[in-house]
Amino acid sequence: MRPTTARLLNILVPVKRCVDYAVKIRVNPQQTGIDTNVKHSMNPFDEIAVEEAVRLRERLKDKVKSITVVTLGPAKAAETLRTALAMGADSGIHIELPESAPAPEPLGVARALRAVIERRRTGAGGTETDLVIMGKQAIDDDLGQTGQMLAGLLGAAQATCASELEVDVDARVARVRTEIDGGAAELLCTLPAVITTDLRCVLSQPRYASLPNIMKAKKKPIEKLTAGDLGVDLNAVLEMIKVTEPPKRVGGGKVESVDEFVKKLKLAGI
Repeated sequence: MRPTTARLLNILVPVKRCVDYAVKIRVNPQQTGIDTNVKHSMNPFDEIAVEEAVRLRERLKDKVKSITVVTLGPAKAAETLRTALAMGADSGIHIELPESAPAPEPLGVARALRAVIERRRTGAGGTETDLVIMGKQAIDDDLGQTGQMLAGLLGAAQATCASELEVDVDARVARVRTEIDGGAAELLCTLPAVITTDLRCVLSQPRYASLPNIMKAKKKPIEKLTAGDLGVDLNAVLEMIKVTEPPKRVGGGKVESVDEFVKKLKLAGI
């Protein structure tokens, strides 16, 4: 009998178009959210996820068959996909939303990602998704829920806040070092698995895309889908009542003695 060839690794990396990390966040005049009429870029946590996927390919060579990036957002979100493609991903999937549509909630995003994975599995190519690598949170809403929800919907292993990742393709396991309170833990996950990356991922400081790779990315395929194509409902189930900026800090004062300090604390009701 001929030995069975180990199945190659297919990696899916969800990315999000966010307000750029260097932009000062301001509440919009309606106090319904933040002002989005500013510069946008890829969520930094997702940049690390893309970098880690590319570095996995560099380490595992031909054992990684494909790296696909996926995003949900308006037409401008395609720029985020092109950035990920220039970093080394092979193809993209854009779940396009109307420009006026509110940002989808984590559960809606997780359901859309599950639908993408199922669509790839049952499609013409029959592509199984072995590993999902994504940022642990987005810097615009800081919810940090999508990865865990996706793993729950898929019934897959999960490891959050990953700082190191090693994959044994033949054994179909991923060894993940995760950040926890007071230290770190090492998890062994059976594939398929969902991994969320932390900013402290020591191996994956995102690379800058070179000009030749940016030009090549323009020729890489991006499949456009809608929520209707996937059979998912992205309508919000939560209502944002009001968003306000934190109160401005009041300057401190100097005291001449401990007694005066205690007196001021009592006057402040402390």
